[in-house]
Amino acid sequence: MSFPNAIRPCAICGKPQAERLRPFCSRRCDDVDLHRWLSGAYAVPATEDEDEDGERQPKDGESG
Repeated sequence: MSFPNAIRPCAICGKPQAERLRPFCSRRCDDVDLHRWLSGAYAVPATEDEDEDGERQPKDGESG
């Protein structure tokens, strides 16, 4: 159950969130999060199973 007025922790440091900076407590934590996005720290790992022609490439240890 979610409470609309509940104080939630900052997504970076865990301090209570500031209403105007949600989900962060300060401009510093907001900037830390932005830096993580821009530096690729939050990148989703991807696997490339097909080459440009659409043919499947064998993985390490597979014959192919």
